[in-house]
Amino acid sequence: MPPTLASLVHHSALKLTVRAGEDHLDVPVRWAHVSELADPVPYMEGGELLLITALKLDAEDREAMRRYVRRLVGAGVVGLGFAVGVNYDETPEPLVDACAQEGLPLLEVPRRTPFLAISKAVSAAIAADQYRAVTAGFAAQRELTRQALGAGPEGVLGALAAQVDGWAALYDASGCVVAAAPDWAGRRAARLTAEVERLRERPAPASSVVGGPDHEDRVELHSLGTGRRPRAALAVGTAAALGTAERYAVHSAIALLTLTTERSRSLHAAEQRVGAAVLRMLLAGEPDHARAVAGDLYGALLDAPFRVIVAESATGPAGEHLGELAEAVESAAARAGEAVLVVPEGERLVLVAADEGAAVSACTAYAVAREAERARPEQGRADEADPAVGLSAPAGPTAASAAYKQAEQALSVARRRGRVFVEHEQVAAGSVLPLLADDAVRAFADGLLRALYEHDATGRGDLVASLRAWLSRHGQWDAAAADLGVHRHTLRYRMRRVEEILGRSLDDPDVRMELWLALKATATE
Repeated sequence: MPPTLASLVHHSALKLTVRAGEDHLDVPVRWAHVSELADPVPYMEGGELLLITALKLDAEDREAMRRYVRRLVGAGVVGLGFAVGVNYDETPEPLVDACAQEGLPLLEVPRRTPFLAISKAVSAAIAADQYRAVTAGFAAQRELTRQALGAGPEGVLGALAAQVDGWAALYDASGCVVAAAPDWAGRRAARLTAEVERLRERPAPASSVVGGPDHEDRVELHSLGTGRRPRAALAVGTAAALGTAERYAVHSAIALLTLTTERSRSLHAAEQRVGAAVLRMLLAGEPDHARAVAGDLYGALLDAPFRVIVAESATGPAGEHLGELAEAVESAAARAGEAVLVVPEGERLVLVAADEGAAVSACTAYAVAREAERARPEQGRADEADPAVGLSAPAGPTAASAAYKQAEQALSVARRRGRVFVEHEQVAAGSVLPLLADDAVRAFADGLLRALYEHDATGRGDLVASLRAWLSRHGQWDAAAADLGVHRHTLRYRMRRVEEILGRSLDDPDVRMELWLALKATATE
């Protein structure tokens, strides 16, 4: 620990005597400073032991001493050393009384003890304390390194918590707690997810402090990773601010956990290459070869129903939102002990995840959150960088190609509807009419029916309404005429006019289908 006034008093070579402030001798001393100025306060930083002989002070003036001592206390001076036998044979009582009143320790320095000896003693004690801190820091670094090599991140957290006499926790890329030491710290760390998320929004390296004297503990948060977006975060909770030795331990833990994180990224890239090969084999209709390549890494995923997810971002390859989606899915799968196949594919991200598993749930939750963010009034227009996500129906290895096509179809619908997430089963179970809202379909419908609308606009008939009624009644003349309130011969005449204007035969089922869809498309405008 750093030197204190008590340690200086107990220094046998200095022969210091306490004249006031006996109850405040445990205060650390940052430095010993000599000044005979009547007002040395502008040159103080706080934490000093001020040494004086009262060369320019009237130490017998009680009011002057009260003002002098009060200024020293306000400047953060922790003690006053007064040399006797120089200007005063004894320590003046007005000075003693002023120090006692303000609670400032007053040390009497004998004639035979030079101020230089006190300065040297303080300097030596500070140097010894720093040496002990550095030595303890190196010892902590060795222990943390040993734990990193043997027990991994969990071992590093345990050793760090012991070194700082507190707790430590590690967060993954999604901001969830993946490990904590001691075990009870996991609950405390989980309450800091909002602060961790704010930290992750800043470029690495970044740090912040949460809590303080009025909280249950003081927590330092540090981002981990060398990329622009942090891959993980470290939380360190202590009862008070960290000392030098503890600071060494924290910096060592950050370095070791960052190395672990970066190594994990390399392994992750290798896993993605294996996953890409497995996906190609599945889509090529070679499930046996895919299972052989997957091995223990993805084998369990192919033994149960899975879903194919295709996500696409408007920001191009490796878009930020695609990265966030991949992190959310992979983190959820890791916490649940599930295998998940993640393959970047140009401007797309392809995922294969267990049906009804944590990874699919995380994908759905991410999409719902993005949809909710879009819906906020202050958000304004939709974020064009948002990904569109398509989810297939459950499938097995032999139907992987069909599942991939389903995910692509759902993705296409999501893009047309301006949605973030569409599930293929929702499209298959729904109506075809929402699909007619596409601009290209509406343009086709307008072009196909324009001549009929122009004819009706002249007041020479009601061909569009007649065509709609006739098609809705499947070509039954009497029923359609009754709906229109006209004679069936009038309706027959109108349908001949429709054929003449469009140049198409209503006997052709394809023509009837196109006209019916065109009428539906224009009705949705």
